[in-house]
Amino acid sequence: MLEEQAIGALAALAHENRLTIFRSLMRAGPSGLAAGEIAHQAGLAPSNVSFHVSQMERAGLLRSWRSKRNVFYAVEIDGMRRLLSFLTEECCGGHPELCGIIQDQPDEAEVAN
Repeated sequence: MLEEQAIGALAALAHENRLTIFRSLMRAGPSGLAAGEIAHQAGLAPSNVSFHVSQMERAGLLRSWRSKRNVFYAVEIDGMRRLLSFLTEECCGGHPELCGIIQDQPDEAEVAN
C-alpha cells in the first residue's frame, strides 16, 4: 500500500459515524449488512449512511453489492489487511513478530473506574 492510500483509508475512518459503521461491519463479517440495518444500528438516516459508506468504499475498506432492492456492504478484508500491514510493517525495527498479537487494552476511562 502506498502512503497516499493509507492516508486516504485512515481519513475515511477518522469520523465517529464511519468508525461506528466500520466496526459494525467488522462484527457482521463477510456476509455484511443491508444499508437499512447499518442505519438502524448506527442510529443514522439512510442518506447519511450512504454518504459515509461511499467514503470508505472509495478508500478500499468496504465493498458493496445489490440483492433485489437492497444494497449490502461488507468490510473489504484485503483492504483492511493492506492498511494494517502498512501500519505495522516496520514494527519493532522491522521484526513485527516481536510485537506479538496486539490484544484489546482497556480504555483509560475503564482503568480509572
